Amino acid sequence: MADPSSYRPKPGQIPDSPGVYKFRDEHRRVIYVGKAKSLRQRLANYFQDLSGLHPRTRTMVTTAASVEWTVVSTEVEALQLEYSWIKEFDPRFNVKYRDDKSYPYLAVTLNEEFPRVQVMRGAKKKGVRYFGPYGHAWAIRETVDLMLRVFPVRTCSAGVFKNAARSGRPCLLGYIGKCSAPCVGRVTPEEHRELADDFCDFMAGRTGTYIRRLEKDMTAAAEEMEYERAARLRDDVEALRRAMEKSAVVLADATDADLIAVAEDELEAAVQIFHVRGGRVRGQRGWVTDKVENVDTSGLVEHALQQLYGEETGDSVPKEVLVPALPEDPEAVSQWLADRRGSQVSLRIPQRGDKKDLMATVQRNAQQALGLHKTKRASDLTTRSRALEEIAEALGLDTAPLRIECFDISHLQGDDVVASMVVFEDGLARKGEYRRFQIKGFEGQDDVRSMHEVISRRFRRYLQEKERTGEWEEGSATDGSATDGPAPIGPAPTGPVPAGPAAGEPAEPAEPREDDGRPKRFAYPPQLLVVDGGQPQVAAAKRALDELGIDDIAVCGLAKRLEEVWLPDDDDPVVLPRSSEGLYLLQRVRDEAHRFAITYQRAKRAKRIRSSPLDAVAGLGETRKQALIKHFGSVKKLRQATIDEICEVPGIGRRTAESVAVALAAAAPATPAVNTATGEIIEEDDGGSTT
Repeated sequence: MADPSSYRPKPGQIPDSPGVYKFRDEHRRVIYVGKAKSLRQRLANYFQDLSGLHPRTRTMVTTAASVEWTVVSTEVEALQLEYSWIKEFDPRFNVKYRDDKSYPYLAVTLNEEFPRVQVMRGAKKKGVRYFGPYGHAWAIRETVDLMLRVFPVRTCSAGVFKNAARSGRPCLLGYIGKCSAPCVGRVTPEEHRELADDFCDFMAGRTGTYIRRLEKDMTAAAEEMEYERAARLRDDVEALRRAMEKSAVVLADATDADLIAVAEDELEAAVQIFHVRGGRVRGQRGWVTDKVENVDTSGLVEHALQQLYGEETGDSVPKEVLVPALPEDPEAVSQWLADRRGSQVSLRIPQRGDKKDLMATVQRNAQQALGLHKTKRASDLTTRSRALEEIAEALGLDTAPLRIECFDISHLQGDDVVASMVVFEDGLARKGEYRRFQIKGFEGQDDVRSMHEVISRRFRRYLQEKERTGEWEEGSATDGSATDGPAPIGPAPTGPVPAGPAAGEPAEPAEPREDDGRPKRFAYPPQLLVVDGGQPQVAAAKRALDELGIDDIAVCGLAKRLEEVWLPDDDDPVVLPRSSEGLYLLQRVRDEAHRFAITYQRAKRAKRIRSSPLDAVAGLGETRKQALIKHFGSVKKLRQATIDEICEVPGIGRRTAESVAVALAAAAPATPAVNTATGEIIEEDDGGSTT
């Protein structure tokens, strides 16, 4: 590991002008390429105190052994040179997008004497007009099949074309009118090229001209009583309209635009692009990347623009590019795009209307693509095994942690404080063993104290279970006799249940049961206990285990800000490589615990907000509650009613009416609530809550 000060340029040596810089390692390999408006200011940021650098940046500068730069005259030149060097050197610390599949394009080979329409994948070729990309090749073939009625362009391979020319007989498409048969001279090369140009114009979005022309010809043929020709033209119009319907209108103003959306987390990012031509979505594509450098959304957008348009020219660069965040230097990027297109390009964030709505759709696609990528990555057995081995090595464990439990605390400004416990076995989630807790030992916001309470309750239950099954001698645990903990997720157990506060409602899948019919509770300890947080939370979890006399469970915490792994009694965190599968697994476990906790917290808050004084009446179900409110109009009027008046409600007997009256009287406020700003009395609404 190199010391950055060993290769730091001397003061005044770096020019204060736009340029592109390269970091090289000890073997002279380029490991990072960047650009800057001012090389002096940008490079100075890399040579500050290492503790002030982002972990990814710190790894890069300690891996590098030298830095060099090239001065350019404009920021647009810097952007182009940066792209060229990234393509040439493939630096390991630069963001590199990779296609999640090889997308097919509809291609027209205008570089041939007789242009051919076909499906193409891979690198683009010079002299070929491309449309797309499409999600599936069959979608291209369906569109082409409809359009060949009107634009009978050649679709056959070079071998078939030569054989037909040699034999003097066209292929089947020539006989059925879906090819103009240039192979046997039915049309001249000029006429066939005109057909190909019309085909390209129609695919580019200029559809109205051709449909109006065909409709005019159809009307003229009908007036001249050429009914067969008019019917043929009618079918041609219908075929073109069906081809247009395959891509619905999304922008009414016939816009040519590309919409780019980004979904990201700490480790990865997914980019989705919708290609809109003539107001219709003509293609879609996506990339996924590892965030090997410290980059925000604007940086990801800039990298995506370079990847998307670095090799494109002319109409392949649209008039308008819509993005979720502008690059650091939007003027330079816009000028670079304009140079590639040959005319002005608008680069902006959509603010309202159809374009903003479509951007939301593209964003959802990006989120789904990132989730799908993570699911595929997590389902691979080899990857999971490597992740567990990396965690064991980084944390100094004797064996791979086959069972991992993660805990997270969730609340809203100290109210409705809850916690979650999620379980991963062999790197996969075991939702049947998830648990959720209500924090009841105290009130208010204290994540450290909450974490201590939850860990204590979970492992008290573990010790009780061991004692029940005879695996733990009575009195062996420091505090094993206490009965406390969360309610299990799933159906209620049969038989006696240990005393203790209820801590949650049924959620997610019901868990498997043991032979005696009781659900599994906390019989299995984890090899690794993960908490969402840093040193304080880790210390609280370790203290809870020590108090219970448990010393065979490893503990760590994952801090969300820098994805650092904290161990008990260590002053410095463990920093796993950002490409580590172990870090990815820990992050996924932590995120699942956070999701489960916040879902429960929101449900509790919503239930509390919807609560009514009638909830305290034993045996009064939702149907009869609604009947009472409907009959009297509000809880306030129900509270003023007599018992005889309450008995008039269908389904309400005298004993129930007395219980309702008692519950409402007990819940009645001593004094009316007053709005301190206006001085008005706050009335109760129909549901019994104040407004």
